[in-house]
Order: sequence, then C-alpha cells, then structure tokens
Amino acid sequence: MDRTSFDAGAHVECAVFLGTLPVLALADGRIVTPDGAEEPALLSRHGEAILAAVPTRDGAALLTSGEDGAVMRHDAAGEAETLARRKGKWIDALAAGNDGAVAFVAGRETLILLKGREKAIATSRAPAGLAFAPKGQRLALALVDVVELHWVGTDAPPQRLDWKGAHLGVTFSPDGRYVISTMQEMALHGWRLADGHHMRMTGYPAKVRSMAFTAKGKWLATSGADAAILWPFLTKDGPSGKAPKQLGVLPALVTRVAPHPSEEAVVLGYQDGRVILVRIEDEAEVPLAPDGGGAVSALAWDKTGQSLLVGRESGRCDLIRIGRG
Repeated sequence: MDRTSFDAGAHVECAVFLGTLPVLALADGRIVTPDGAEEPALLSRHGEAILAAVPTRDGAALLTSGEDGAVMRHDAAGEAETLARRKGKWIDALAAGNDGAVAFVAGRETLILLKGREKAIATSRAPAGLAFAPKGQRLALALVDVVELHWVGTDAPPQRLDWKGAHLGVTFSPDGRYVISTMQEMALHGWRLADGHHMRMTGYPAKVRSMAFTAKGKWLATSGADAAILWPFLTKDGPSGKAPKQLGVLPALVTRVAPHPSEEAVVLGYQDGRVILVRIEDEAEVPLAPDGGGAVSALAWDKTGQSLLVGRESGRCDLIRIGRG
C-alpha cells in the first residue's frame, strides 16, 4: 500500500475518479487533481462556492452546483460547461442519472435536464435531497413528511411514500426495490416499493450524512455513530426485525462510508481524520490513514477498487494505492 498526502487548501465537497484521474471538488469553487507536487493542480473552476457535487453515472465528468445558481459539468481534460443557471438561487441539491440526466433544486422547483429538454416539478417546500432510480426512469425527492417518486419521462402523478418528519437525503437500492431516506431525527426510514412495507432504522447518536449500498446490495452502510452501521438487505423484508452490524468501532464518529466497488468491504472515514477498510464477512480491519487533519468529508474508489481518494474538511487529503487483494 502507498499513501500520498497533500493539502487541497479548502474544504473538500466531493472526491471522484474521472477514469483514472483523481479529482476533488472544493468548497471555494476549485476543481483540482493531485499532480505529485505539494499543491494539487487546478483542473477547472465553478463560478462561486460549491454547495453540491456528484459524478456522472458513466464516470466521465463531475457535476457541481453552488451559490451562483449555476449547474456545471467538468471533465478530465479540464473543460467546464454550464448546464443551467438560476439567478439568485443557491443550488445545494444535485443528482446524476442515466444518459446524462441531471436533476437539481432551485427554490421550490426541481428541474430535470435530459437530452436537451427541461422538466420542472413544483413542490410546496424545497426538497432537501434527490436521487435517480437505478434505471433512471424515476426521481426521488426528499421532502417534509414524504418522499415523492416522479417519472422522468411523463407528467404522471408521483408515488407518495409518507412518513412524518423531515427527510434530508434519499437513495434507491441497486435493484430498485427499496427507497431509503435519512431523517432530521437521527434515523433512517425505508419503503419496499412493491407493497409500501415500512422499514424504520433508529438508534443513531448523530444525523446520518453518508449512506451507500454495498456492491451486491446486501448491506446498507451508514455513518452517524462511532462505528459504521450496516443494515441487512438479505431477504425481501430488508432490515425489518433484524439487528445491524457495527464495523470499525472507534472513539470517533464515522462521517463517511464508501463500499468497495466489487467486494463485500467498506471504507470508513472518521471525524478525527482516520480511514480504515473493513471486510464485512469477518470484520477484519486494515488501517489506511491515521488520525489528524480534520474530519473526513469525501471518499471515492476508482473503478478497479485499487485506489482510494480521501478528502477532509480541513483540505488535507490522501491518495491511497491499495493494489490487488
């Protein structure tokens, strides 16, 4: 294993690999890549502070949005394109779908951009989170007391997934059978779409700000405790009536989780800066980075699962080459 540390100079909003190129989106608007020097190289720039950033589904580009009301696309060659602009709006919710689809929230309106067309969805309040379904046909909106599922290509009424409380983030399971939301009240809530079966996941000491399914969809890994909390999705009832696994227990809050792209393992980033890799089956741990440098705010694997990019709130970062096995 080889680890290179560097200072990006600002809070890291997102880490991603564009092909083999490691890329960081920084809160000050810069898009940078490590070049082996003390300071990373500038790749492109968002107009003002970045509030949200996500990779496109094909891994070819990075989408950003921010305080200037712009939504931008940045590629590995350093080319930047403005996809949309809403003057006077802060855009802090952003999602990437299939075939280049992009969704973002501007005030109480959610916009979907797809193949040169724009679709607007009006809601009584601004959604706090967005997520496209795996096949890209539906978009989930996290709202107060409900998650709405809207069809991307039609104006059919949305499917409502009701549950009291403020829903902050949302995701689909890899097979599209479940929708999971993070809550203001330090809990998760889930639905089985086939019949609306509810799944309530509680017991967190802090808000869940990072969640992701493992490669085969068997586990949902989450932050929000002094360990990664993994909820089982091994049967049709999901985690209902089942206890979660707790991986990587340390005297520090887990702030980010990143499942391996092909193996049943997950990387955990902590509030004290530590990073460890944990194998789910036997809970074997491999330390990847020590404490120090600030809370981990971004984690990203490359497609091969052999390289990991780590970003922190302080701007301190690591590029870790793990290699095979």
